[in-house]
Amino acid sequence: MRHFEGSAKAREFAHRLVSGVIDHRKEIDLHIEQCAENWKLSRMAKVDLTILRMATYELLFCSDIPMNVSMDEAIEIGKRYGSGDTATFINGVLDQVAQTSGVK
Repeated sequence: MRHFEGSAKAREFAHRLVSGVIDHRKEIDLHIEQCAENWKLSRMAKVDLTILRMATYELLFCSDIPMNVSMDEAIEIGKRYGSGDTATFINGVLDQVAQTSGVK
């Protein structure tokens, strides 16, 4: 099982990401719902919503992570674990999150 542990740096980042999403979930969800036209969070695929929450947290609260890195990683994760339309959906929502929140 040791090969699943990851490096200390990866564990630290994962903890930061998960804790940040939990701590700021209401604000994150508000941004996502406002930027996902005609979509309620309850109707979104759980994989898509989870990816959106993590990437939105990075966009809004992690100034040390470049916007394009957060967006590209979210899109790639969506391609790997989501449905056929996940990557396009994530790209559109995150683009709106970035524009409406003034992320650069």
